[in-house]
Amino acid sequence: MTGPPGNGGGGSRLPALGSRGEGWVVGQFVLLALVALASLPYLGTMAPQTPARWVLLLIGCAELLIGGWAVARAFADLGRSLTPLPRPHADAEMVDRGIYRRIRHPIYAGLILAAVAWATVSGSPPAFAAAVALGVFMDAKARREEAWLADRYAEYAAYRTRTKR
Repeated sequence: MTGPPGNGGGGSRLPALGSRGEGWVVGQFVLLALVALASLPYLGTMAPQTPARWVLLLIGCAELLIGGWAVARAFADLGRSLTPLPRPHADAEMVDRGIYRRIRHPIYAGLILAAVAWATVSGSPPAFAAAVALGVFMDAKARREEAWLADRYAEYAAYRTRTKR
């Protein structure tokens, strides 16, 4: 689970949750489903009744579009290196072009933004709490992934210093 670079642990204190981090993906999908399920009781009240609710609806829709765009752009930029698992696959290359020039984890950021946006659009406090939990979880997943990336790619340390997470 942990250890110095080179032993498969990647120098992280966070658990691997599988040989390539499969448990991290399961947890991510559970939390995304929780965001969706927690919003169900609120869907009947999504129609804006006040100006403030209109503003929240518009902000949430804009956030959904931005989050979706970030995820789609990251998928395209990763190309053959795309994997849902935090440990890169054997023939993956390190990607630092496109959206990855500006942000190290655009898929995670896009998913978190979309979850917060959906909670905003639905007006569901429980969905918002689940979106916050997703953000905390994805931060941990990113730290686990970064340990594996640093172990795998010598140039990752320099990339990490010039690109925000």
